[in-house]
Amino acid sequence: MHSLSENGKRDVAHLIHGFTDLTGHSQSGPSIVTGGKGVYVYDEQGREYIEAVSGMWCTSLGFGEEELIEAATEQMRKLPYYHTLASKSVNPAIDLAEKLAGLAPIDNPKVYLALSGSEVNDFLIKFLWFYNNAIGRPQKKKVIARTNAYHGATVVASSLTGIDHNHRGFDVPLPGFLHTHDPHYFRDALPGETESQFGDRIVGDLEQLIQREGPDTVMAFIAEPVTGGGGVVIPPPGYYNKVREVLDRYDIFFLADEVITGIGRTGNWFGCQTLDVRPDAMTVAKGLSSAYQPIAAIVLSDEIHQGLLAGSNDVGSFAHGATYSGHPVGAAVALKVLEIIEKRNIIDHVREVGRHFERRLRGFEDHPLVGEVRCIGLMGAIEFVADKETKQPFDSPGSFSRPLSRLAEEKGVIARAIPVGDAIGFCPPLIITDAEIDELFDRFTASLDASMAFVGASAK
Repeated sequence: MHSLSENGKRDVAHLIHGFTDLTGHSQSGPSIVTGGKGVYVYDEQGREYIEAVSGMWCTSLGFGEEELIEAATEQMRKLPYYHTLASKSVNPAIDLAEKLAGLAPIDNPKVYLALSGSEVNDFLIKFLWFYNNAIGRPQKKKVIARTNAYHGATVVASSLTGIDHNHRGFDVPLPGFLHTHDPHYFRDALPGETESQFGDRIVGDLEQLIQREGPDTVMAFIAEPVTGGGGVVIPPPGYYNKVREVLDRYDIFFLADEVITGIGRTGNWFGCQTLDVRPDAMTVAKGLSSAYQPIAAIVLSDEIHQGLLAGSNDVGSFAHGATYSGHPVGAAVALKVLEIIEKRNIIDHVREVGRHFERRLRGFEDHPLVGEVRCIGLMGAIEFVADKETKQPFDSPGSFSRPLSRLAEEKGVIARAIPVGDAIGFCPPLIITDAEIDELFDRFTASLDASMAFVGASAK
């Protein structure tokens, strides 16, 4: 335990932290980050860290990007705030909606702007409830998500989330929120089951769930193209085509949560394009503004939009809104992010350095405690096991990855201890170079070597 700085004492005295052991935090206090440049951040003692998970999977263009700072400053001087309620609008919101509509893999889409990934996942479900009421399907309201997926922290988004730790004590999930298999072949395949057989089985179980609940009651299926917070899980080839066939058979919407995978992370504008997913609606956040401003978006198919129009006609208005939806400063920054990605060929860069990123990650596959390495674009994970041959996990989830992440921080790498199983996730800024990737994994190797001291004879 380190002694608390004056700022640390003030933090403990007044600030509540999310996803934190509140009692432990009150004793040990925070790590206070005071600056950042490129892929690096610095704490109040001046120590340097490679931010290997882009903050919270979000700071895609790194820290200190002057063009984003200038975009925010210019817009603040011009119009620091106005709303988009009651037929009012602002030019940055119009421009951003138009740009996203042109990029999204959905025909003739409409865009709603909000503030966070949690918010847009929550609002999307609310919009679809409104849609089904409007078209005369008031009973078709249930949503199927996947176990181990994270979709946000609002009440509805927490209900979509399939992680038990996020439910306990909060009275979620709400009724009508169902969960099906995580497409995690390494962990959940039956003995002797091929990837194709595994995919067939879990998609078959999805169809059985729909049939048990009643297809006329199931509204949507939601999934991240690649599960982020659940461990960077990449589904088996063909999985999404099989899922889509089932959903089409029962007139169920496919909702793509692109909060993490969107805006270049997987080597395309959207993870849907990388994984060959055909969505009816998408949610986008995090990398949309490189986290320099809070902003998020819902991208809806024209079919869904027509239902919203019908509902608005029925009740007299689309009675949904938020004070900061379409905020001009957030929209201006998001537009600049998209411009930078295009003019600097960031997506091509992700594809290029992604190959080196994967090579370095794959270098851990022979480690005695590594069960599997997963990687796509510039996101990846290393899953650790107590026994490599049997895939036996450690005694309790996170008992290896949490202390390893602390050791990594001591070596100058901020990585993500995945709350599901025992994995470490990596999601560095899209601007990272080959040399910085080497520095990241050299530092992480040192922390992994040090970790062997506390696992002792369990390594095989």
